[in-house]
Amino acid sequence: MSQESSSPKIILPLFISIVAISFAAIFVKWSDAPATVLSMYRMVLATLFLLPIVWMRRAEFRHVTSREWGLLAFSGVFLALHFALWFGSLKLTTVASSTIILALQPIVSLIGGFIVFRERTTRAALLTMFVAVVGAIMIGWGDFGLSKAAILGDILSFLSVIAVVGYLLIGQSAVKKVSHWIYSFSVFGFAGLALIVYNVVAGVPFTGYSGQDWGIFLLLAIVPTISHMINNWLLKYVNATTISMSILGEPLGATLLAVWLLGERLTGWQLVGGVIVLLGVFLFLLEQMRQKPKQIRTS
Repeated sequence: MSQESSSPKIILPLFISIVAISFAAIFVKWSDAPATVLSMYRMVLATLFLLPIVWMRRAEFRHVTSREWGLLAFSGVFLALHFALWFGSLKLTTVASSTIILALQPIVSLIGGFIVFRERTTRAALLTMFVAVVGAIMIGWGDFGLSKAAILGDILSFLSVIAVVGYLLIGQSAVKKVSHWIYSFSVFGFAGLALIVYNVVAGVPFTGYSGQDWGIFLLLAIVPTISHMINNWLLKYVNATTISMSILGEPLGATLLAVWLLGERLTGWQLVGGVIVLLGVFLFLLEQMRQKPKQIRTS
């Protein structure tokens, strides 16, 4: 790793990346469009946004086999499912609850890795997993007291975590002969296509939305993708585990933005449960760093 990894100039891009990804939940809250429409335009427009970069690397497509294209398509379906479920969650529960539950991704990934690849872990990691899960249950218990819709939103958020883990488990082993950009472009494209098909079959309209909604469609495609590009650049200076630690910044950033911009308030259960979840995930990631730091793809 470069000595630049400790330079203050690395902190600013990482901070911008966290702020950018934290705005995704706020954009969804600001829109009246259905979750599957928001997800569809995010994926389709993000695919177009990456097109200039991918065009310069187009020769890499020759290295992708038919089997790998199939895996990328399957991975894209899981990514589409992730966004549809998560955006649906945000329509029902608070930004704090939805994004904090989303932070369980590394833990669910480990469980998925054990089921699919028989990957082993340590007792310390299992303990941190238990702590994070207890925190998530506390958030759910607090939301249960608010409304049935809120607890359903929590469930959708957790299901979206399972979906994104499926996307990662398939994708991270699908193609190793192309760059991160080609991988992301392909999976984003397949995700967008899957959502287009769903909306056509379900009869969800593609048009008729307000100017604000169209602006949000564009912002959802650009702002989180900027975070994605910054993280990709930061990998030249810091390891991927450091980047994965920034996953803890999204629920904190999104919650603060929701309090400021949406007027949301935290209940005692959300506050205590959220702290426990983030502490558990933080300790879990530290344990993973100690055991075997490895590079992961980010979305």
